[in-house]
Parts: sequence; C-alpha cells; structure tokens
Amino acid sequence: MVTLPKSIDDTAALLASADYVAERSLATALFLALKMERPLFLEGEAGVGKTEIAKVLATTLERRLVRLQCYEGLDVSSAVYEWNYPRQMIEIRLAEAGGKIHEAPGQAARKKLGQDIFSTEFLIKRPLLQALEASGSGAAPVLLIDELDRTDEPFEAYLLEVLSEYQVSIPELGTIKADKPPIVIITSNRTREIHDAVKRRCLYHWVDYPNAARELDILRRKAPGAAERLSREIVAFVQRLRKLDLFKLPGVAETIDWTKALVALDKLALDPDTVNDTLGALLKYQDDIGRVRGSEAERLLSEVKAELASA
Repeated sequence: MVTLPKSIDDTAALLASADYVAERSLATALFLALKMERPLFLEGEAGVGKTEIAKVLATTLERRLVRLQCYEGLDVSSAVYEWNYPRQMIEIRLAEAGGKIHEAPGQAARKKLGQDIFSTEFLIKRPLLQALEASGSGAAPVLLIDELDRTDEPFEAYLLEVLSEYQVSIPELGTIKADKPPIVIITSNRTREIHDAVKRRCLYHWVDYPNAARELDILRRKAPGAAERLSREIVAFVQRLRKLDLFKLPGVAETIDWTKALVALDKLALDPDTVNDTLGALLKYQDDIGRVRGSEAERLLSEVKAELASA
C-alpha cells in the first residue's frame, strides 16, 4: 500500500505521476483533506478534471475506488443499502414449510425469524455502505460522490451523517461506522447550489479552467502524439474560445478530445477548414458551433497564428 503524501509538493508529485497537472492551490486542498481526514468538495465547470482526481488518487495510492454517480431521484436504497426482499420471502416460505415458525411457544420463533431475515446476509450494500465497510479489510478506499448537484436536497441531508461521522444508520441493524475514514471526493458542476451544511463538513476548492501553460502541459501528457506546433495552436485557440459568450465553454476534456481527433486526421497544424469540420469534438451545442464556425473561427485562428509567430 502506498503511503499518503507528507507535503504539498509530494501531493503535486503524486498527481503528476499519473499525468494529472494540478495547480498548487488544488494540491494544497487535497493534501489538507488527506491529512485532516476531511471530505474534499470540488466545484467547477464540467470537463475541468474534478472526477479525474478521485480516479488518480485510487490509482496512485493503490486504493479501491467506490463511485456513487448521482442523479435526480437518487435515494437511500440506491446509494446506501436495501433489503433483498425476494430472498427474505423465500426464507419465510422455507420456515413456514419446515414448521419452524410453530416450534417455539408464543412469538419466540417469529421474533427469531425476523432477526434472521434482517441480518447482513440479506443486505444489499450500495456504494456508500461499501465504502464505509471496506476500510475494515485494509486501506480505506476512495469514495467518489460524483455530480452531487444532480440529486435532491433530501439526499444531501442524508449525507450529513456520512460526511461528519463516517457512519450510516440502519434501523434493523443499528449504526455501521467505518474503522478508517474513506478518502471522500465530492464533485459538483454547480447546476444548482449545494446546501451549506454539506459544504461545512468538507474542505472546498473551485477547479477552474487551466491557463495556457498548464493546458499545454496537460496536452503533452494526455495527447503525446500531437505535434508541438499543433498542441500550441490548439491551446491558444481554446483559450480564446473561453473568452467568448458561449452556452458551454470547452473544458480540458474537450481540448484533449479535439487534439486526439486532429491527430487521427494526421494534422500538424490548424487551418480554417479543419477547425470548421471538427468543432463538434470541441463544442457540444449547435448554437455555439454556429457562432464559431466560419468567420469567427477564421478570426480566432488568425490571432493564434500571429501570436505564435511573434513568440
């Protein structure tokens, strides 16, 4: 098992070892979350690398990754646990067929059967419970609660016990508490505000779009097959796109996808026709594509070429 980083520099190096280029403020927040055993709440636009942090941690620290993908209507039965009702019914029928319910006087047999069918044998463990129990068998796992902003407020309220005490309460069994707190990463794309009570239990960091130098470093790691000139032109073009009033600005994930698409087309540099033909790898809304395609793309590309020529 890999030990936790002992400093901010070690944390940044740990991320870099898996080709995740983090700014120092993010490395600081992550180091403190690991050191203080606190959840880390990462907020930012889609595609800036929030989810990837949990994956990188699981890989570099050699921990199990337990992922809870959030969605509207997510409830306890899908996120924490539920009882295996079909198996419980079979157990009851077998007990009735064997006459076990009537063997003991009074309600003793019925009470024992009730205890048996509400044991861990009949419990279906969902991601949150899996993450809490997994720490008892070795290193604490990495628990990723992804896109929390997609859920409803009642589920947020349920999370308060998990995030503050690292435990869940099951009425039929009692309280199940983690032996070692899992490493908790929570992400939000900020489609709605998350309640302050959740944020208070976490360390917070806003993951922003990278600057040009960091984005170029990311491309060199994630798309090493791209020519240096192409990578520089792509970064300069995307950096300019993010200054436009678009419905959805391209994230780092889109920059990487676009680069790989251009490499697949054997491109060594950008040209207007290629940009127009491949905008669907970079922009995900037709209105945005319509605004950029044509004269706007040509203008941005001219600026990019002039900037890099004078550099």
